[in-house]
Amino acid sequence: MRVLTLPSTLASRHTVLERLWAVAGGVSVRTKILGIVLALTTVLGLGVTWQVRAVMYRVFIGELENRGQSVLSDLAGRSVDPILLNNTFAVYELLNETVANHPDALYAFVLDPSGQVLAHTFGADGFPTALLMLNPAPATGTGHLRYLSELGRVHDFSTLILDGRGGSVHLGLSERRLQGVVDAVTGQMLLTTVLVAMVGIAAATLLTNLLTRPIRNLVQATTEVGHGNLTVRAPHWADDEIGALADAFNQMVADLDASRQAIAEKDAARTRLLEQLINAQEEERKRIARELHDSVGQALSSLMLGLKMLAPMDHPDVVRRQAEELHRQVVTILEQVRVLSRQLRPSVLDDLGLAALGWSKTAALGAEHLGK
Repeated sequence: MRVLTLPSTLASRHTVLERLWAVAGGVSVRTKILGIVLALTTVLGLGVTWQVRAVMYRVFIGELENRGQSVLSDLAGRSVDPILLNNTFAVYELLNETVANHPDALYAFVLDPSGQVLAHTFGADGFPTALLMLNPAPATGTGHLRYLSELGRVHDFSTLILDGRGGSVHLGLSERRLQGVVDAVTGQMLLTTVLVAMVGIAAATLLTNLLTRPIRNLVQATTEVGHGNLTVRAPHWADDEIGALADAFNQMVADLDASRQAIAEKDAARTRLLEQLINAQEEERKRIARELHDSVGQALSSLMLGLKMLAPMDHPDVVRRQAEELHRQVVTILEQVRVLSRQLRPSVLDDLGLAALGWSKTAALGAEHLGK
């Protein structure tokens, strides 16, 4: 027999989903809506901010590279005459002017054909020798190298002057200013995200109040109905699904109230009928007691008197006539007893059953009682 088992990964994932569902189901609708709005606003805000930041960074870096190549080409062309005239000071002034006129320019220096520094813009701090072999100028075109320094990420551009006969020129551009712009825009977008989230939470709070207030009223009305108060009604807030639910609830409560009133009326009618039946039975007992006392009692007394009169008689004809008279009295008493017994329990009960005669007997007794 093969037993199929779930992999441990699927089982653990199913357990995690059940726990998350249990946590989500344990909070109120208002909390769910606020959480969804806050999560969507945060995710969308962070996503848009990250996307804008990435696009801005790519655009700014592309513009920085293009500007670096353009400035480097201009600097290489303008430095030809001073180098040919061996005017080192003019080259120095040209480098300083270039760095001063471009806010992203960090440094510039020129190497002679032998690789020695001809002029630079590092001032009194001295020229960092590590830059000599960092980005050698290519034989054709422009060399470009990015590296990380104490001042942040730096783009080093290099190119030959007069195909290397005049040496090479290097230009360093920093990303600090552009990174600051990107950071400033990112901060503004994050602040906007926070403001939008606050507005969204406020709007969601208002919306949840509009949505959950009728539900809370409906829950309160349901609790009142559970305690037996069928006069409570849920307010009709709007002609939407919740309003239709409130109307259905009110109709149900009204039907329950009507049913309870009908049951109460039936119970009251049953109680009155039982009281009338008991009264009729009591009257019937009184009537039978009177008949026993009036008819059967008097007949028995007469019979006893006749028996006493029979004892002293000696003549046979007189005794016979007296015995016949006593016999007739006994027959009369037995007939009266039979009549009373039939009234107490008619034979039709045995023929048709108690249920067949119960209503007619009760009705007769009730009619007799009412007639009296």
